[in-house]
Amino acid sequence: MPAPSDAAAVIPEQISTALPPFEVLITHHGAAVLRVCRALVGPTDADDVWQETFLAALRVYPSTGSVRNREAWLVTIARNKAMDHHRKAARLPLPDGGPGSGEQGLGALTVGEHGVDEHGAGETGHGGGDVVVRSVEAGETAAAVWAALATLTPMQREAVVYHHLAGLRYAEVAGILGNSEAAARRAAADGMRALRALLDHERTQKQ
Repeated sequence: MPAPSDAAAVIPEQISTALPPFEVLITHHGAAVLRVCRALVGPTDADDVWQETFLAALRVYPSTGSVRNREAWLVTIARNKAMDHHRKAARLPLPDGGPGSGEQGLGALTVGEHGVDEHGAGETGHGGGDVVVRSVEAGETAAAVWAALATLTPMQREAVVYHHLAGLRYAEVAGILGNSEAAARRAAADGMRALRALLDHERTQKQ
């Protein structure tokens, strides 16, 4: 199924509201979108996808006065851009070193010039004070978190990312994934259980 267009991510309503400056969206939601990008494409390519996300959002921003949840809208665009990234990567030859060569970038947490702090701490809420979320925000075991996220099924990974790292409600996660709220909740719970087990194993190995 083709990804929805960025314009299609706009939620129509009868009454439009005044738009804040676009920079406000970056300040309020940039960190959460960056976490989504890192989880969907890996830290090495996350900056590029982040920038593509906000450039696409900027292009259609004047027509989004009726968007009810701007973070969910931005996350939807980020998901589209991540899918584009993977499609493009699938058409390119592998770099020297083979499939594992990009894994060295899993620990790269510093962000380029987009004004989000290096630990991804933003003003958006999260799904809870879970050890996985705290690890990402603290940057202490973030490399292990990104690697563990890559082992989940796509549905589990996206549900975890959108709810626990971007702070979206399960109803919003379900809207992005195209399933039910119960299915989104179950996928996130299964994903978090797998992540905790992997991270606990990682800590045990280091002791």
